[in-house]
Amino acid sequence: MSEHRRGLRHVEQAMGTVFSFDIRGARTASVEAALGKAVAWLHHVDAVFSTYRPGSAISRLGRGEIGLDDCPAEVREVLDRCERAERATSGWFSPTAGTTLDPSGLVKGWAVERAWQLLRAAGARDTCVNGGGDLRFGGESAPGCPWRIGIAHPLRPGDLCTVVTGRDLAVATSGSAERGPHILDPHTGAPAAGPASVTVVGPDLSTTDAYATAAFAMGADARAWLAGLDGYEGFAVLQDGRSWRTPGFPGPEFTFRPSASATSW
Repeated sequence: MSEHRRGLRHVEQAMGTVFSFDIRGARTASVEAALGKAVAWLHHVDAVFSTYRPGSAISRLGRGEIGLDDCPAEVREVLDRCERAERATSGWFSPTAGTTLDPSGLVKGWAVERAWQLLRAAGARDTCVNGGGDLRFGGESAPGCPWRIGIAHPLRPGDLCTVVTGRDLAVATSGSAERGPHILDPHTGAPAAGPASVTVVGPDLSTTDAYATAAFAMGADARAWLAGLDGYEGFAVLQDGRSWRTPGFPGPEFTFRPSASATSW
């Protein structure tokens, strides 16, 4: 099979996790260049937003050493998005849920969305970008075939709890199985007593990632909240192994098509 037909795959470590790029179809010089830009972008985001780097802009801003005007322009953009997410979720998403400034619940999805857009602008139409289990994909996995994405079961390592199908979709999962109780209840500052995991699908990963974080923090209220959103659907595995899904959650039997009126930022 020729290089032109094989497409392109790449794995990159950044932001404390693994990012994978699965680009189907033509492997062109413009797509290869865009992949290089996408990888560089992820490392730039890591350098600016890592809360584990004392010298990052977000760490210095949180300590009051610098002001917002002293930060790269991306910091203002992300904090503006965080503010809109906080309003949209009635405070269940917050970049200051703990004692430090930490927009991580939105940053990874936002970074993956931008990386995917770089590839799409270069002509890569059938592409999936996976950032530590948060995915943005478009086009098809093969001619006539939508993407099929398995969601890891939070209580049974190695098993899947559901499969998402779609052609232009963002998927974000929040939970405590891998990183422990790292998601805080913004209203109390204590670890959120959420389900084992909650997966949200929507039209772009920036908003979908923030909504997944908020839904986990909501706990039992997440199902009704997600069911009331236009253009977003959810699936959760509870701590006792039971699960629930909103009516339009995209399983293997049909393909999710986000609403044209879905809110994203």
